[in-house]
Amino acid sequence: MFTPNDLVVYPAQGVGKIERIDSQTIGGIACDFYIVRIQANNVTLMVPVNNAAHVGLRTLTPHEEAGRILEGLRNSTGKIVHTGQNWNRRFREYSERLKSSDLAVVTEVLRELLLISRTKDLSFGERRLQEQAMGLVTGELAEVLQVEEDSLRDELLKLYAPPPQPEAAAKE
Repeated sequence: MFTPNDLVVYPAQGVGKIERIDSQTIGGIACDFYIVRIQANNVTLMVPVNNAAHVGLRTLTPHEEAGRILEGLRNSTGKIVHTGQNWNRRFREYSERLKSSDLAVVTEVLRELLLISRTKDLSFGERRLQEQAMGLVTGELAEVLQVEEDSLRDELLKLYAPPPQPEAAAKE
């Protein structure tokens, strides 16, 4: 059970703060709701207390695990992703995986999209997914590790930037 001011993660929305617990009567049945304000976009969600685990509301990733996830991102820039699927199939798969309440699953989507973007242009939909995944991952890691989200985002974009093209390097 969460209490007001607890930081939580809501799948596909990111880090939020429990503002309060409200009781409402719906269809003659009294229900308690967590009122969660998402930090990234200031959206307020009402999550039924008795359904919170089912929808994936969870505490922040532990510090040690967050550190491992960040190190994994930092150390996998040289890997190659084999994309045997077309972009719309990848888009559907990634969209589903971004709904996961597991930060490691969301991080894997981000890593794959960053690696793909090193070798080819992402479709508009894939770029949107990359931005969503980046926000979810950096938002939680920044909160847990107490670093600036923007600097973490900049670091990852720099690490995964496409290598310079040979003809561009020759012109300099």
